[in-house]
Order: sequence, then structure tokens, then C-alpha cells
Amino acid sequence: MKIVIAHLYYDIMNLYGESGNVKALKKYLEEQGVKVTIKFVTIDESKEFDKYDIVYIGSGIEANRLLVLDDILKHKEEIEVAIENNKFFLCTGNSYELFGQSITDINKNKHKALGIFDYDAEDINFRIVDQAYFKTSLVSKPIIGFQNQGSVIKNNRKPLFRVISGTGSYPNSTGEGIHYKNFYGTYLIGPLLVRNPHFTKYLIKKIISSRSKKFKYKNKKDVMAERAYNNFIEKFITTK
Repeated sequence: MKIVIAHLYYDIMNLYGESGNVKALKKYLEEQGVKVTIKFVTIDESKEFDKYDIVYIGSGIEANRLLVLDDILKHKEEIEVAIENNKFFLCTGNSYELFGQSITDINKNKHKALGIFDYDAEDINFRIVDQAYFKTSLVSKPIIGFQNQGSVIKNNRKPLFRVISGTGSYPNSTGEGIHYKNFYGTYLIGPLLVRNPHFTKYLIKKIISSRSKKFKYKNKKDVMAERAYNNFIEKFITTK
């Protein structure tokens, strides 16, 4: 089996070591005997969404996010088709804002986004910095991560995670992120897949089964990642 990962805007949307998510995908897939090719693609370069199995976009500064918006809008129809055809998308940090209806910058200028999902993003005049602890129906264990964001999402009807604790950006909300078909978006950084090996395994199983129902998944432990996760959970619960 061969899997192609497209790391979009790898050069300008890669704050907080978010490329670690791509490395985690590659590592876990290769442990299953899958051959992985990573395509590094950025602004003004050719993009072939019909040839990618997984599309990843990381977090960037607010100005870079708007540069990317101008470029990605050129591919709106291709992206819509890819999402509806169950291609895998993982967007962390503020990159998932690109897929909503609009982004309002700090100067109150409203920028039209891809319009694939119902939500809107709005920049705020302070940063939300916090450890986060979420739940999701997709996996049994909680999801951990870090928030460091200068914007918020409004009118989101398809949240990925249910808020439990450590979520300063959502005091009146019960949800975070976006989940639709095989599209996963979240403000959580960390990187998300490195810090949550159980969620990574869930994704890997989904990716592999989408290509072959007969593939036999090998249940391998990532001892160091799981130890780090358990240590954080123990400390987080103790201090809350």
C-alpha cells in the first residue's frame, strides 16, 4: 500500500513544531508496512488534490494565514470535491479557519474564506494561551494539547472535541474544532498527533481501512509517547 501526504504551506504555516504531525503520520503508517510519500507544496505551486490521500496544514502567524487564503481560494472546487470524496484533511492551529465562511482580521476587515463549513473566524486583541483537555466520541481517552491563538471560531455546528477543562477561548461553548467526514480541524497544537498517540492510531486505522478493508492492522505501542501522555494526564488532573 502507498499513501501520499501533502504538507501544504509547510514553509509559512509551521509554528510550534507542527511539522511533527506529518512525521507522526509517516512513522505510524510505516510501522504498518505502508510506503509513505510526502509532497511539500506551498504558495503558487501546483496542487493535485485528487492525487493526495492526506492533506495537512499547520498553524501560522495571522499575516501568513491571509497569504495562504489568497492561494487556497484558487483551489476551492478541488478541495470541496476532495472532502466530499472522503480524502483525509488534518488542519491544526488557525489553518482550519481557512475552510469557514470568513476571517475577520484584527483591523475588522472581513476576508471571504473557502466557505466549505458554516463557521466564521475572528481575530481578537489578546492571545489565548492555555493547556487543554477535551473529549471526543472518536476515541475513549481524553485529548490533550496546547492553545496559543489570537482568534476564535463562531457558529460552529460540527465540533471535533467536547470541552472539559483548560479552554479559555470557549467559556460559553461545549465544542472545539471541526469534524466532517474525514476532515479534522482544531486549534490544538502540541503537536496534536505526537501528544495523543491513541488519536493518531485512530486516524491511521481509518486511513488504512479506507484503502483496504482486508489490511491487518498491527497493534504496536509507542511507549515514550504513551508515557508522556499518561504523565501529563496525571499531572493535569492533580493540578485542576
